[in-house]
Amino acid sequence: MDATMPKTAHEDLHSEQGAVRGDRPARAADPVIKVEGLAWLEFEKPDLDAAERFAHDFGLATAYRSEAELHLRGTLPGSQSVVIRRGERSRFVAPAFQASSQGDLQRLARATGTDVRQRRGPGGGAIVDLEDPVGIPVRVVAGVEELPALPEREPLPLNFGEVRRVNITQRPPRAPGQVERLGHVVLESPSFTRALDWYLENLGLIVSDFLYFPGQRERGPTMAFIRCDRGATPSDHHTLAMVLAPRKGYVHSAYQLADLDAVAAGGEFLKDRGYTRAWGIGRHIQGSQIFDYWRDPDSVMVEHYADGDLFDSTVEAGWSPMTASGLAQWGPTVTRDFMGATPSPHLIRDVIGALRDDENEFDVRRLLGLLKVASS
Repeated sequence: MDATMPKTAHEDLHSEQGAVRGDRPARAADPVIKVEGLAWLEFEKPDLDAAERFAHDFGLATAYRSEAELHLRGTLPGSQSVVIRRGERSRFVAPAFQASSQGDLQRLARATGTDVRQRRGPGGGAIVDLEDPVGIPVRVVAGVEELPALPEREPLPLNFGEVRRVNITQRPPRAPGQVERLGHVVLESPSFTRALDWYLENLGLIVSDFLYFPGQRERGPTMAFIRCDRGATPSDHHTLAMVLAPRKGYVHSAYQLADLDAVAAGGEFLKDRGYTRAWGIGRHIQGSQIFDYWRDPDSVMVEHYADGDLFDSTVEAGWSPMTASGLAQWGPTVTRDFMGATPSPHLIRDVIGALRDDENEFDVRRLLGLLKVASS
């Protein structure tokens, strides 16, 4: 780069930096099993009618509905993407990962001292119920009945590089952004390293990118974008992302759309319906997705995305400093809402509780690092 040129906000933030001697490993040497992807996410909500209305506006379709349970899906064949059960309050319950076979479920059950049980309800199959080191329930499933494909819109023909559209106008409708599939979930934890190792060792996940607090690389990463190890078959840049934080639980989940126009038009539809945008539209650095984040009526954050990276198992993990400006290549400035940095009594309580707990990794220096990220 020309030394006379100004340095941009994103200089030196891309993942090609790679590991250096002493960095933690990005994969387990001998994992128990290797999951193939996310099967679905489980939530509880008090109002299933309202949940279904938002889901349809967001672009999900109903696969099953009863008085107590709602299953939502995308257009691609596979299992449902979201399972919502009636509960007293809105809360995230668990991610469910897809195992390659019931034999893998048996292997996982033996290694973790649990049992394989038959899954009741639509889709059937078998399931192992686990809990990660910070107490988040984790399901691993196999043999679940595959739902057939639904009709879907193909990506729009674009006159980029070659002429693909002549005597035809481009008029994408302002309509719900038709979800194709569940892409990933992001979880936060005050015991980041312990939780990360558990997912790598038990589920065979591998890290695509590590982020660390500026000036704290020697203390190790504070965020990991984690993909499935499917050998030579490409996998999403991240199926799971984890971040060090003063509390544990769900941050957001992401759902794939056909293209940029689907993301943009779907966002305009959600705006017209009165929903709250959390951040977007932009393009991420880690994963490269075009993104648009929204809040459902219970303030649960969900993401529309398109055009994400795919890596096979040969790609090694990148290492980059974590900064607010480094979360996107282009787009509006990241919001406090997205960063979870809006001051509240709950946030203050969580920070104080994490600092008092000697069993986790969230100490005063980590807090200062997080505040630096939020202001960067």
